[in-house]
Amino acid sequence: MKLTHVALWTTRLEESRVFYETYFGGTSGEKYTNPAKGFESYFVRFGDGTALEIMRSTAVTDRPDRVYTGWCHVAFDAKDRQEVEKLTERLRADGYRIVSEPRVTGDGYYESVVADPDGNPVEIVA
Repeated sequence: MKLTHVALWTTRLEESRVFYETYFGGTSGEKYTNPAKGFESYFVRFGDGTALEIMRSTAVTDRPDRVYTGWCHVAFDAKDRQEVEKLTERLRADGYRIVSEPRVTGDGYYESVVADPDGNPVEIVA
């Protein structure tokens, strides 16, 4: 069975769309809006057919003091270590927070971790 998409709440819909398009090669379709429910979303699709649904709702607020259960991070596959380093530096130069510098993890991946516009961890792995 193939994973089709993962959904992510955001309080910064347009910033998040641009982030995943610019740095991870996603392409978004038209914005879906449901004014009656205070809901907007984009599907950001990637080359392998998977998608990230980024969603904003007036019912979801930015609460850094809340701890949620669920997904811990999203990971994108880089072609090699150099791509991990290059993209990490590009994100740093563009003002994004680097959570973890490029390194070899205990399970053998070479990765860095950056924060998306809402502070969600995004792994870049090779």
